[in-house]
Amino acid sequence: MAAETPKTTDDERQRGGGPIRPDDDAEAAPDAGTAPDSDRTGRCVTNRIPVRALPLLALLPLALLGLAFWIGRLVRPGADDWCFLPVVRDEGAAGMIAKFYLQDNGRVANSLLVVAYGAFGVAGHQWFALVSGVVMLGVLWALVASALGRARLTAPRGLVLLVAAMATAVFLLATSNTYKVFYWPASSVSHTVSPVLACAAVIPLLRARTRRGRGLALGVALVAGVFIGTLSEETAVVVLVLLAAVLLLSHRAVPGPARTRTRVWCGVAVAGVVIGAAILYLSPGARTRRERFGADSTTILGPQALGDALRSFGDILGTVLTTWQYLGAVAAGVLLGLLVRRDGRGAEERERGGQGAGDAWPDGPLGRRPLVLLLVGFLAFLIAGYLCTVVALPAFGGNVANAPRVWGDFLLLYVLLLVCAGALLGRALLGRARRSRRRATGARTATGVRTVTVSAAVAAALCALTCVGLAVPLFRLEQQMDVRAQRWDRQDRSLREGAARGARVLPYTPVSVSGMGEPFGGNGKRLWPGQCVARYYHLEKITYSTRLP
Repeated sequence: MAAETPKTTDDERQRGGGPIRPDDDAEAAPDAGTAPDSDRTGRCVTNRIPVRALPLLALLPLALLGLAFWIGRLVRPGADDWCFLPVVRDEGAAGMIAKFYLQDNGRVANSLLVVAYGAFGVAGHQWFALVSGVVMLGVLWALVASALGRARLTAPRGLVLLVAAMATAVFLLATSNTYKVFYWPASSVSHTVSPVLACAAVIPLLRARTRRGRGLALGVALVAGVFIGTLSEETAVVVLVLLAAVLLLSHRAVPGPARTRTRVWCGVAVAGVVIGAAILYLSPGARTRRERFGADSTTILGPQALGDALRSFGDILGTVLTTWQYLGAVAAGVLLGLLVRRDGRGAEERERGGQGAGDAWPDGPLGRRPLVLLLVGFLAFLIAGYLCTVVALPAFGGNVANAPRVWGDFLLLYVLLLVCAGALLGRALLGRARRSRRRATGARTATGVRTVTVSAAVAAALCALTCVGLAVPLFRLEQQMDVRAQRWDRQDRSLREGAARGARVLPYTPVSVSGMGEPFGGNGKRLWPGQCVARYYHLEKITYSTRLP
């Protein structure tokens, strides 16, 4: 029975973006299977949480991301970039695709993304952080909004953006080498952008309500699967593990007709990834890469290699689990769990038996036990992370535990699971307050309301603290990138002027940042990518120098 409306309800309703009204959740209570978010006096349990402040709170991670995007102007080519830029300039997209497919690694989709930023030269590297960062934020924003819509949940204004911004900031910046993870385009497109693009393929499925929409979702799943399969082996592994988990659990987690549609979508996505992975694996470039690292199937799947991968993945987990900034994702999830509410339209559609009835999922026996689904998600993360380590081990060896740039393929899943864990915690706190409301009034009810309010305040404070904790090392990185950019620009001018005068051999001083590869690294011992630098400046070769021009 709906709670009695207090006399001040009209005033509450006139306040745009104000507290959640008790009558809203009262209407949705039968659908949710729980009591409304209100106490016996008609006062909403969450009405002391200032939801108007959510857009202001979202400004913190957005400002942090804005700073990170602005710092991208200091990026300059290095390592593999030296070899990519001359090919894109001289041979165009066809030459870049041929280089990847026939010589390097078989990643055709990767070559297309390299062309997308490499065609603009140095400017493409400087704009990469802004463009890729906005795309990743937009995808995660749409993913969270679509997931809430599919689950028939609504959120106050600014909450979805807050969750997406916190998840993006933590994913990109909570790392020991943000430059290689985010700012270095050659690495970012393979291990940071790729899992976000995989998430984008899920959005049409979550939003599909008509036959045409479901057909579009299947087409996107197939194309995205092939693209991911030829973009990153590690991301393909993560996607296959998650799709297998969904297929296994769909009979107990997805209701009615949506179960069959979900299984068909997963099957199409698996087919796409397998096709893409086959194109990559059978390519001459991938075969050359395997020969270079001695990475045949016997070596990779041997007992020693599997044991080494397990130890390396244990070291990776030790680093990740002790990085406190990931708590920002949990805090954002807590706010999500405290403030979302059931959309009453879901119950109306089910009563009418209209289109979309029964499509809200996860549902069913297992869907009503979200903790089990969350634990399965973490198990999938562990399996996928270990398999990614197995795949990366031949190229990186034992150093894979010290190469956070290759962890992004499975760390995005970890961040999203932390958001889900926080959301379940928020719902648990809210449920406890509801039970307190049903048992008694007065002091115990006030305690329940106060618990929810304090929890929201702590979560908001933790979001703010996380942003500060991520900003401090980002400022230090900006200073290092600024120094490198100035030195790089000075040397670039000198080399261009020397080449214009007709010089064929010029001195080069390595200018590195965050461990990036440079010609004559290790005090002049490593030449690579010296020949690529010479080609970039139209020289025959460069020689080692310890003094900048």
